[in-house]
Amino acid sequence: MGLAGARGVVRLVNTSGRGVLCLAGDVTEQVVAEFHTDHGREPHPVDAVDAGSVTAPSPAALDLVLDHLDAAARQGRVITVRRSPAVVRLLATARRT
Repeated sequence: MGLAGARGVVRLVNTSGRGVLCLAGDVTEQVVAEFHTDHGREPHPVDAVDAGSVTAPSPAALDLVLDHLDAAARQGRVITVRRSPAVVRLLATARRT
């Protein structure tokens, strides 16, 4: 069984650096709201975003990723983003990378 239709998750994974924002599955607005409840709305300093296993990103999921990318850019940092085909399509429609 693949991830198609799997309930989404958003997690902060601690690594030796600043950590990784990980998104997977069907990342709905509810999933993002739960993440904000647990971790606050401010972007976290991360070294990477792993959205390579996202099957269905919501606009809220896109906003979450872009908020983290924008926060890193304001600090003069470029972070790596692993993107699933679904995320690539949503980014293309949003015209923001």
